[in-house]
Order: sequence, then structure tokens, then C-alpha cells
Amino acid sequence: MLRIEYPGAIYHVTCRLVGSWADGDRDLYRDDADRWRFLDALGSRVEGFGIVLHQYVLMQNHFHLVVGTPRGNCSAFMQSLLTAYTVYFNQRHGRHGHLFDGRYKAKLVEGDNYLLSLSRYVHLNPVRVGALRENPAEARRVLRTYYWSSYLQYVGQRKCLTFLSCRQTLAQMGGAVKDRPARYRKFVQAGITKDDEDFVEAMGLSRLGIGGVEFRDQLQALYTAAASGVNRREDVTLRRREMVLSADAVIKTLAGLLGCEPDAFKVRGKGTARRPFAAHFLTRYAGLSQRDVAQHLGVSTGAAVCLQLRRFEELTAADRKLRKLAAACRDALDKQLRKANVV
Repeated sequence: MLRIEYPGAIYHVTCRLVGSWADGDRDLYRDDADRWRFLDALGSRVEGFGIVLHQYVLMQNHFHLVVGTPRGNCSAFMQSLLTAYTVYFNQRHGRHGHLFDGRYKAKLVEGDNYLLSLSRYVHLNPVRVGALRENPAEARRVLRTYYWSSYLQYVGQRKCLTFLSCRQTLAQMGGAVKDRPARYRKFVQAGITKDDEDFVEAMGLSRLGIGGVEFRDQLQALYTAAASGVNRREDVTLRRREMVLSADAVIKTLAGLLGCEPDAFKVRGKGTARRPFAAHFLTRYAGLSQRDVAQHLGVSTGAAVCLQLRRFEELTAADRKLRKLAAACRDALDKQLRKANVV
């Protein structure tokens, strides 16, 4: 199914372990080391792709994420995350081949009201299994002790991971900020004994998104247009903000931090990081395609830009100074986005 992407979108993402393995294994995470490695991969990509991570839960054979995409790049983010964890898992456990069951599922989410209900649905996943469905007291105990979700961070029982964003969801609880974690705990626990029938119904009304009638109709129109090959911009009512910078602004910022002139990025420089950095940050912050980036860098094709993007990953993985420089570039560009009132 075609993906609908636009700046400011929120998604409920789910992904499952591949249906059958030759060794009969059914665990996406075999131990806590795997779970921590998945969270490390998630955190680095949340930061690298400018994602807003609202909630997560890791289950035995699948996971749920609720993510915001200020840059409209859910597909690139998820592809990088799933590839990174698959490579790690196969190497560590001596296996090969696919780890996840086909394409991940991603439903668009409308507005804060649906985000709040979705957060409860996601956080209750660990207690909606087996006998726990019929034992509310035990379900509450498991919920209070389940470590591999964002719930304990929401209710103040665990230090919040740096890449998790709780504020937007907790703001829906109202009242004083200091009281919101406790109010949220009561809100989620209330779902143990009583299903949110309206929300469950809303989840099943469309394969594209979770929201009201108008929102679902807009998504269907976008999907139909995309499937028909119509070059149609997304409906302005679906845009929150145009969360990208101009290519010139990105180049100027990079030039300042890399100590060169803006025109230097168009000059081939063997052994320099200029073009890899420009390719990476132009795609991430200016929202350019690889073909568009090629024009800005004075290279012939988008394929050449793809090589520069791969080179950026290799350079920053191998060189601590370049990793710090990349972080400084991200900080500077994020600051510009905030200043423009788009983050």
C-alpha cells in the first residue's frame, strides 16, 4: 500500500516478527541486551531524522511506536531503524534473512484527542494478553512493572529517555503540570476494566488513518490521487507546518561550521567531508530529493548523491570528531527551525 507522508504527520506504527523461521524461534528480542540495542537504534534515528517519539512498547514478537514526523519522512526513518536492528540481530544470533514480517504498518493519526486515546491503547498492550484480560488486579501490577514501554516514564516512575517526548500527550490531561503524570496514570488504568469502544471503532474505520470523518475522507482522497499517478500536493488542512529550511540556509550553515565557502560544496574534494555532509543535511533539513541535491552539489545523478549519503554514515561512524561536527550541524539547523517557529 502506498504511504501518505507530509510534514507534521503523526503515525501509529506496528511491526511484527517474520511469520516463520527455520529454527522455529518466535522472539523479536531474545534478552534485555536485544531490547536495549533496539532502543539505542530507535533513539539515534529519532534524533537523526528529526522524529518526535510520543510512545513506544516492545512486545515479544512485535512493537508499537507513535511518532510525529516534522519533516514528513516516516518511510526513511522506519527503513533505517528496521535495517539497523536486523543487521545487529542476525550478526549477534548467527542467522540471516528477513527479521520482520513484510512491510511495517503505519496509520496516520488526527489531532490530540486521538493521540491521547492511542497512547492508552499502546501502553495497555502488555496487559491485553492471555489471562490478564480477566484479572484486573494482576493487570495493574504488570502495567506498573513493565519496563519495556514508555508508560513508566509518563507516570514518573522511571527517568525519561532523552529521545522520548511526553509533553504533547500529557498536556491533554489538563490541570497543573506537576499533577499530569498522576492524572495520566488514572486515565490509562481506567482502560484496564473498560474498553474505549469509540476509539476501537475509530481504529477500524479506515486502513489509512485514525480520526474523524473529514480526516479519513482527506486521506482517502490523497491515497486515490497517489495511486492514480496524479501529482497532487497534500491538502493544506493536513499540513501543520512546512518544517523544512531552504537549501541556501542549510548550505550557509554547513559552510560556517565546516570552515569553507558555500561554493566549496560544488567542488570535488578527495578526502573531505563537505559533500557527504551537504548531501545528508540537505535531504534531512531542506526536504530535497536526491536528484535535487545533485543539482546543488554539482554532481551528475541522484545515484551519486546516494553514494555521498552512504559516505556520510561511514565517516561519522568511524570518526569521533566528525560525529561531533555532525551533532553541531544538527543543533544549529534545529535552532533555525525553532527560530522560524516551525518546531
